[in-house]
Amino acid sequence: MISYVWKVRLLKRPRFNLFWRYWNVWRGKKVGNYSEIPTLIRQYAKGHTFADIGCMWGVNGEYAFLAEEAGATAVKGVDVFGPTPEFEAKKRERNSSVEFVLGDIGTQATLTEVGSIEVVFCAGVLYHHPSPFDLLVALRKVCSKTLILRTSTIPEVKGLPNAAVYFPMLSAEQRKLWNLSSLGLLNQVGITNGFEPEEGYGNWFWGLTPSCLESLLITAGFKVEQRFTEPFAQTVICSVIAPPFVHELPNELDAKRSAEAISSLGIAKPA
Repeated sequence: MISYVWKVRLLKRPRFNLFWRYWNVWRGKKVGNYSEIPTLIRQYAKGHTFADIGCMWGVNGEYAFLAEEAGATAVKGVDVFGPTPEFEAKKRERNSSVEFVLGDIGTQATLTEVGSIEVVFCAGVLYHHPSPFDLLVALRKVCSKTLILRTSTIPEVKGLPNAAVYFPMLSAEQRKLWNLSSLGLLNQVGITNGFEPEEGYGNWFWGLTPSCLESLLITAGFKVEQRFTEPFAQTVICSVIAPPFVHELPNELDAKRSAEAISSLGIAKPA
């Protein structure tokens, strides 16, 4: 564990972070960069319906407008706040047909309003959600072809695949390891000053390792086709697959039959 802590600390140093990037490019790995998101959107949006889930914070719907400009057939932007004045001004200036949906993608009402979308884009949202699997399941429900996902992550833990860190309630000393101010992130709600309940989804909830992220994606019904890795972020392009795990509440008759079968088999024992 001590070696892992030092690994994280080194990757937080700008010079070592830059060295890591050059080294991985030299090794032939695909290294990601936030600035490459527009290229990916232009590549995948043309000729398809497109939705940006979490479209407002810091970008004011810019990626939704970019998808429309790139030739998307219909575009929706979804967020739990907005639209911002900047979004509305851009929409007027461009005479845009981008539709803004105010809602939480995890609710049935928002899922119904968004409908089936061929290309779903979601950046900077997953680690802000207290239940990342539920968010990915919601994205799968609306995504019919391609998911472009970018999220903050933490470095892989050697010998411990699928590891993750839950940030809320860590002590000030424990949070220091995950403070990325040295790389330009000046305020990480929930890490910089501890968990702030009034900020809701603004808090950083989860630090997922890349292996944990991929396992969550597969369980939710996505297959990672391309990965662009960074020390503290991942950008993935996913196709859709049949979700291996689906649970729906049965009706009363089916629930009763299931209970009878469990009782007859005698398999329900206290944990």
